[in-house]
Amino acid sequence: METIAGIEIYPIISFLIFFTFFLLLTVWVIKADKKYIKAASMLPIDDTLEADETQKQ
Repeated sequence: METIAGIEIYPIISFLIFFTFFLLLTVWVIKADKKYIKAASMLPIDDTLEADETQKQ
C-alpha cells in the first residue's frame, strides 16, 4: 500500500466520516423529543395500527 501515492488520506477520511456520524447521532439523541423516542420504541409492539386497518375494511 505504500507504493500508491496519496493512499494515506483514505483512512483519515473514513475515520472522520465515522466520527462525525456518531457525533451527530449522539447530539440528535440528546436533543430528541422524549415523547417521539417513546412512541418509536413502542412501534414494534403497538398493535393499534393493525386494529385500525382491520376496522376500515
